[in-house]
Amino acid sequence: MYLSRALLNPVSRAVRADLADVASLHRTLMRAFPDDAGPRPREAHGILFRVDEDARRGRFVLLVQSATRPDFTRFPEGYFLDLRDDSGFADPGAFENPAVRDVDEERSRIGAGARFRFRLRANPTRRIDTKSGPDGKRRNGRRVELRDDASRLAWLHRKATQSGFELCGGRDDLEAADVWMHEERKLTGHRPDARGGRTTLTLAPVLFEGRLRVTDADRFRAALVAGIGSGKAYGFGLLSIAPAPG
Repeated sequence: MYLSRALLNPVSRAVRADLADVASLHRTLMRAFPDDAGPRPREAHGILFRVDEDARRGRFVLLVQSATRPDFTRFPEGYFLDLRDDSGFADPGAFENPAVRDVDEERSRIGAGARFRFRLRANPTRRIDTKSGPDGKRRNGRRVELRDDASRLAWLHRKATQSGFELCGGRDDLEAADVWMHEERKLTGHRPDARGGRTTLTLAPVLFEGRLRVTDADRFRAALVAGIGSGKAYGFGLLSIAPAPG
């Protein structure tokens, strides 16, 4: 499994267009991977991604996780920041942009009881209209966003239990749980539909940050690979972790 980190060029027209349309960003990202992966290429290449904003420096950071090593030379010219022109780096040659590393070995060492700081941009939802129709078949229903913090925290607790970890802090008390939540601006995009037109996408991201403890290492590693929640094609579900003391 590979983790990639890239600083985007804020003056690039292609970058600005992708940041304004989540479906366009998805299409650009897929350029970095072989296009012979069948009908579900994102899943075939194990791709998850997220764009973080570094407000202090006015930058956008693209994080990509994938089972296939990406080839970023297939991106539009000028898409990534040229660090040779960035005075914020004392030695620009020491930092490759994009930077790619293999994380299989470090993840293989994760065991039950390990503690991490985490970040997750998620699309907390619930399904409605799933009752059986007149033909007796159960409907797939549709997703609606969770609008209050208590419901979102409960969603995260459920996902944590399914994914082999627990949130550090209390289970039911939002203040006791060591979790910070931020409701971000809605994301939009357009994708082709079956009739040759375009479908408008609207997603409601929530950024979760905090501390977790691994309870089941195998399930936790599987969750790192698969991601958490819906909307993975549009920059949701990537669980980022870093060691935490204690």
